[in-house]
Amino acid sequence: ITKGGMENVDVFTCEAKGRGLKAVKEFWAGDVIFAERAYAAVVFDSLTHLVCHTCFKRHEKLQRCGQCKFAHYCDRTCQKDAWANHKNECSAIKRHGKAPNENIRLAARILWRIEKEGGGLTEGCLVSIDNLQNHVDHFGDEEKKEMRIDLESFLEFWPPDNKQFGMTYISHILGVINCNGFTLSDQRGLQAVGVGIFPNLCLVNHDCWPNCTVIFNNGKIELRALGKISVGEELTVSYVDFLNVSEDRKQQLKKQYYFDCTCEHCQKGIKDDLMMAVKEGNEKPSKEVVKDVIQFSKETLEKIDEARTEGIYHQVVKLCRECLDRQDPVLGDTNLYLLRILSIMSEVLSYLQLFDEAAGYSKRMVDGYMKLYHPNNAQLGMALMRAGVTQWHAGLIEAGHGMICKAYAILLVTHGSTHPITKDLEAMRVQSEMELRMFQENEFMYYKMREAALQNQTIQVMPEPAANEISPGIFQKK
Repeated sequence: ITKGGMENVDVFTCEAKGRGLKAVKEFWAGDVIFAERAYAAVVFDSLTHLVCHTCFKRHEKLQRCGQCKFAHYCDRTCQKDAWANHKNECSAIKRHGKAPNENIRLAARILWRIEKEGGGLTEGCLVSIDNLQNHVDHFGDEEKKEMRIDLESFLEFWPPDNKQFGMTYISHILGVINCNGFTLSDQRGLQAVGVGIFPNLCLVNHDCWPNCTVIFNNGKIELRALGKISVGEELTVSYVDFLNVSEDRKQQLKKQYYFDCTCEHCQKGIKDDLMMAVKEGNEKPSKEVVKDVIQFSKETLEKIDEARTEGIYHQVVKLCRECLDRQDPVLGDTNLYLLRILSIMSEVLSYLQLFDEAAGYSKRMVDGYMKLYHPNNAQLGMALMRAGVTQWHAGLIEAGHGMICKAYAILLVTHGSTHPITKDLEAMRVQSEMELRMFQENEFMYYKMREAALQNQTIQVMPEPAANEISPGIFQKK
């Protein structure tokens, strides 16, 4: 089997972590170490009629498969490209009367491909599907119960005359999906639209402060270097968002991926003190007061979730205000609970087009993020972009342009110059730079022109605070 684009990496095995990948040559920030197409992938249940089943791009008008009426495509080209993978699925959906959930559809696609090619190594893969971890042995009672339900659903969907795979093997595939399914995003990288299995990516181990990041671009995932990586160095990505104290990250990793994180940031609790920071100064709050405010914040975040789900955004703003009144005298500016409220507040106020007020909250949020995140973290880049646009809409052109430039520098590393969102950012950078020059030359004229422009044109509305936003974790858990 050829390495098929995987010549930059080697597989190694060590006692503590099992398998992993290391660099065969030196890399610098923004370098693509490898790109990989999905072994199999499906669109999420909730978006099957809104996203193309071949290229995962969102489209207003999709054409649906005339046979099963379930699969949707951009055009004839995408439909033709899909047929090899959709053919078996198409007849199974017709026989079954409806399409099953995304996990069952993904398992079936994997098994149809294995039926065709065998379960061994395929072109360009460093590991076979047979050899991926399934963690079925680690399942608790609840997970075992879910697995039994999935198995039953799978057998109802799978063609009854096809007896090639036994229960243990089907369970293995469902287990692999459970802990190795990678979330796919739409073309702009802003919304999670599907799930796929990428065998080579499964070999990359976790670190809370990693040296690589993964991005889905134009039908492939890319593993990109976040900084200098030396020959022989292990390649790592973060499976979870860094913005949690080390104890919480360790619990999440244990629950979701069944391992104990021993990375330096977890062992030394690096940045935990910042994430739990309280106000400094003469009047340092007592432990009791801090405990009360944290508890109040947790309860408020639950209420906010309910109000957001119901789309009552004015209620969200009211809850955030009450919470900030309690937090501001007590919590430090990098405290996680404060940052969570600031993030929600700025997002919702921007959606309601109250940009002047949103600008202050979004600035406080990114100031906090910049003290916590890795300087080339994709989440930080996206937050800076959103905050920059908010400042710009609020007429704070200098602050807005500065944030947009910082975001652009990060996304060049994490997404690359050809990614649609980086191109969007480049256009914003050019536009805001032009406006900034005009502002510096003649402030009065700048505000006059801005006023005229705003009266003539509706402002580009921020997307509705998303339910399906890309989660910062790398693999999606059901």
